[in-house]
Amino acid sequence: MNETRMDNGLERKLGLFPVTNIVIANMIGAGIFTTSGLLMSDLKDPLIMLGLWAVGGVIAICGALSYGELGAAIPKAGGEYAFLSQLYHPLFGFLSGWVSFFAGFSAPIAASAIGFSEYLTRAFPGLLNLSHSGSSIEGTMVKKTLSILVILVFTLIHARGIEVGAKVQNFLTLLKVVLIVGLIILGFSLGRGDLGHFAQGGRFRFDFGGWKTIGLSLMWIMFAYSGWNASAYIGSEIKDPRKNLPRSLILGTGVVLALYLLLNVFYVYAVPPDKMTGVISIGGLAVGNLFGPSFERVLSVLIAVALFSSLSAFIILGPRVYYAMARDRCFFPFAAAVHPRYKVPAKSILLQGMIAAILVMFGTFDQILTYMGFSLGLFPILSVLGVFKLRRERTSAYRMPGFPVVPLVYVLTGGAILVLGFFERPVESSIALGMVLIGIPFFFVFKSRGKRPAPTSLKA
Repeated sequence: MNETRMDNGLERKLGLFPVTNIVIANMIGAGIFTTSGLLMSDLKDPLIMLGLWAVGGVIAICGALSYGELGAAIPKAGGEYAFLSQLYHPLFGFLSGWVSFFAGFSAPIAASAIGFSEYLTRAFPGLLNLSHSGSSIEGTMVKKTLSILVILVFTLIHARGIEVGAKVQNFLTLLKVVLIVGLIILGFSLGRGDLGHFAQGGRFRFDFGGWKTIGLSLMWIMFAYSGWNASAYIGSEIKDPRKNLPRSLILGTGVVLALYLLLNVFYVYAVPPDKMTGVISIGGLAVGNLFGPSFERVLSVLIAVALFSSLSAFIILGPRVYYAMARDRCFFPFAAAVHPRYKVPAKSILLQGMIAAILVMFGTFDQILTYMGFSLGLFPILSVLGVFKLRRERTSAYRMPGFPVVPLVYVLTGGAILVLGFFERPVESSIALGMVLIGIPFFFVFKSRGKRPAPTSLKA
C-alpha cells in the first residue's frame, strides 16, 4: 500500500509547516480581536486581565503537550472523538463529536464570520445603509448576509480538496501573523499610547463573586485559545504523525501565547481601561486612538480579512470529526463519503457550513461565545485524563515532558473554570450540558442501524 494513502480514503499529505499553520490559524480568530473589551467590563483591572491571558496560555500549552502524546499514540481523524472512543467507550467519543457538531466547530465558524462582518462594517459603515430606511434591523441583516456569504465561499474552497485548502490556509495564516506582529511593532514605536494605563482601572475583589468572574473570564479566554488541539483532528492526513503532530501542537500554541500577550499589552497601551469596557471591535479602537480614524479603517479591513484564516481552519477540521463518527456508524452515513476526485469528506464540509449559517441567522455574537465557552471545555478534560491510561498501559508513542504535572494542571484548572463558569452563567452552561445529554439516545439510535456505511463514494 502507498505509505501516504490510508485505508479510510484519506491521504497523508500535510507536513509540519502547514499543520502548524492550521493550529495557529485555528487559535487566532474572533476571540483575541473581540473579548478583551468584554473582559474589562467585569475585571476592571488591566493587570489582572493580562495575567488571565497568561494563565490561559499556560493551560493551553499543558493541553497541547498532553494532546501531543495522545495524537502520537492514536494518529487518526477525529480528535477527541478518536481518543475517547479508543480510550474509554464509543459513547464518550460520540458525545464529544456531537458537541463538536453543534458547538465545537459550527459555532466558532459562525462567530468568526460575525466578527468579520462587525469589523468590515466598522470600516465601511455605509454598508449598513444599503436599504432605503436605514433601520437597525436591516443593518443587522446586512451583517448576517455578509457572514453567511463568507461561510459559503470558504466551504466551497475546502470542498475542493485538502491541498487547495492548505495553500489558502498557509497564505491567510501568514497574513494574520504579519498583521499582528506589524501592529505591535508600529504601535509601540510610532503610536501615541501610554503604559501608565496599566496603573488605571478599578479594584478587583477576590471574594466568591470575584472568583466566579475569573472563571467566566478564563472560559472566554480559553475560547480565544481554542484550537491548541487542532492538528489532532486531522491525524489521518499528517505525514509522520508521531513526530509532526506533537511538534505542531507545541509550536503553534507557543507562538499564539506570545502574540496574545503582546497584543493585549498593545490594547491597554492604546486605550485606557474605562474606554475599553464593553468594546467588541477593540483592535479598531486601539489603532484609531494611536494613529487616527484613517488607520482605524485600514486595520478594521485587515482584521476582517484575517478572520478568514480562523474561519477557514475550522471548516477544515470539523468535517473530519463527522467523517470519523460516520465511519463508526455513530453519525449520518453520508458524512463518511470521501469525494473520489478531491479526497475530502465533501458532504460533511457542506453540512457544517449549513449549520454555521443557521447559527448566524438565529444567534448573536455574545450568545454564541458564552455557549461555546462551556461546551468546548468538557471533553478535552476527559481526553487529557487518557494520558494516564496510556502510561499505565505502556502504549505511548511519544512521552511528553513534565508528566504528571502537565496533564494535572490542565485537568484541575479546566474543571475549576467550568464549575465557576457554571455558577456565573447557569443558563448558558445548562444548555451546553443539556446538549450533551440529548446526544445519548442518538448514540444508541445510530448504533442500532444496519450495516457499516461505505465511506468511499460521492458522485462528482
